[in-house]
Amino acid sequence: MRTAPYGSWDSPITAAMVAESGSFPLSEPHLAGGTALWLEERPTESGRGVVARARPSADPEDVTQVGFNVRTKVHEYGGGAFAVHGDRVFFSNFADQRVYRQDGPGDEPRPITPESGGRIRFADGVVTPDGSLLICVRERHEDGDVVNELAAVPTGGSREPWTIAGGHDFFGAPRLSPDGLRLAWISWDHPRMPWDGTELWVAELRDGALGEARRVAGGPEESVVEPAWSPDGALHFVSDRTGWWNLYRERDGAVEALAPMDAEFSRPMWVFGESSYAFLGDGRIACTYGRDSTRRLALLDPGAGELLELDLLFTVCDYVCAEGDRLLFVAGSASTPMSVVSLDFTTREVEVLRESARVEFDAGYISEPRSIEFPTEGGLTAHALHYPPRNPDFVAPEGLLPPLIVMSHGGPTGEASPRFDLRKQFWTTRGFAVVDVNYGGSTGHGRGYRERLKGSWGIVDVADCINAALHLADAGEADPKRLAIRGGSAGGYTTLCALTFHDLFAAGTSYFGVADAAALARDTHKFESRYLDGLIGPYPEAAEVYRERSPIHFADKLSCPVLILQGLEDEVVPASQAEKMVGALKEKGLPYAYLAFEGEQHGFRMAENIRRCYEAELSFYAQVFGFELAGDVPWLEVANLPA
Repeated sequence: MRTAPYGSWDSPITAAMVAESGSFPLSEPHLAGGTALWLEERPTESGRGVVARARPSADPEDVTQVGFNVRTKVHEYGGGAFAVHGDRVFFSNFADQRVYRQDGPGDEPRPITPESGGRIRFADGVVTPDGSLLICVRERHEDGDVVNELAAVPTGGSREPWTIAGGHDFFGAPRLSPDGLRLAWISWDHPRMPWDGTELWVAELRDGALGEARRVAGGPEESVVEPAWSPDGALHFVSDRTGWWNLYRERDGAVEALAPMDAEFSRPMWVFGESSYAFLGDGRIACTYGRDSTRRLALLDPGAGELLELDLLFTVCDYVCAEGDRLLFVAGSASTPMSVVSLDFTTREVEVLRESARVEFDAGYISEPRSIEFPTEGGLTAHALHYPPRNPDFVAPEGLLPPLIVMSHGGPTGEASPRFDLRKQFWTTRGFAVVDVNYGGSTGHGRGYRERLKGSWGIVDVADCINAALHLADAGEADPKRLAIRGGSAGGYTTLCALTFHDLFAAGTSYFGVADAAALARDTHKFESRYLDGLIGPYPEAAEVYRERSPIHFADKLSCPVLILQGLEDEVVPASQAEKMVGALKEKGLPYAYLAFEGEQHGFRMAENIRRCYEAELSFYAQVFGFELAGDVPWLEVANLPA
């Protein structure tokens, strides 16, 4: 074991490893006739989305052919990009946003929706039992207006799609009953987001047309998500009517709670295609539920109301689907990568079909987080995950404390979870401490905690990040003079606010962060165009509040180095926001670095760019905090930084 300052430790986890295997999202599992299918995002292929499948007793193979990218731009965030019916796969192709039908892995996909230049987009589809129609969400961009609706798409491509439901600003989760005769879906309207208030509807579906719709649940103050039908035709859904997203069932017009508890059985609907529960052949429900940042897999007996947590090693479970007695889900833990997992309740066999990361180093390098609670403003308590430095090859000189990186997640309704993440281990193996903050506004602690941010974005989240850092510094877990904050998107806004309106942090990194809240309210896409009404206030009525909360107008208050990273095709947070902030830093003469990436949108997907970001950020901290870089890391030019 060698002695070296924190931050300068040599690590087996390189930026290339983070880029190529540390961010390999797996999602949307399906089971069809014993075959498992799922979607995987591949950074080494410019972030291309690929549907993969595994037949029984066979290795996984790609279904999606080279030249196709399974990804939809509905709501810009997408999700629900493919549907399955027998051997057929229907998917949205990113380049043209058309829906394609592929009859088998070796077959050439063919479009079944008209060419629109990407102006007409489709998501969250489900195929009718006879295979003739794909019922899905459609988003039309026409003459500067954006219209969201439910549409029917003939799977043979013989006719153009047609609208079956409209009249609301947004639609989601169209789900067919087992006999195909009833359709359930959710809708919501501005200024609400789907975690604020939605409505659940049901109507008969006959000959590609809906009958009179009946509202089952939901309203302005109730978020209803994830409708699904049990095999016997009972409608289920998740609602936060009690302050927690719990599972409910409607039968003969009566709604009953199946497992009332202070836990979250779903997540905010940022993307389509979420599936937090599924029905087994014996009538039980396999479901995931979250408590204290973990998300466990359990079995619910609806008749007895009993919830039995499965004795598995996984502590984070994201997606669930079932077929008979077989379960397919995405899960992992703090020390095992997120994976597509098959569980057969007949044989009790658990099989990992695909891992999201390749762990090519000893487990002794992994820093496992501990959940912490700490006091914050207003006498309240906030939550976070603390990752101490860990590297079995190094020890720091006696008396030194590690630099701390405070991570502020996006959303801001996101959630820090204790899943295996090379993006955090990249830092902890080098001698950094990391704290991933579930500030007020985060998911996982009920609606009341989520609503702490109402009208207080840029205040509550910033205060919680500051108090997390102070809590660890006071406990002797971090060097109070070497505190950094980083975040992306909404987390980037929190980062820029913390650096502008407070002087605790010695450095910060913003990934496509919001610098001008008013510009975001004016310029962003439809899905989020009224989001800030609840987080800050209605615009332009609250224009002065927007100005007071926008770092761009107070750049003269900045007093520490800042690294800004931005995608030039970002339609959620346009590059103009980053460029304004860079201009202010340049004018003031503060140390800064700015890296802009062609071809990147909101959230970096290309391996070469992700690698460049992590290497730049490490070089940035080394220069600001004054330690030597270990390994072959390119030097980042930081403007205005004294030698």
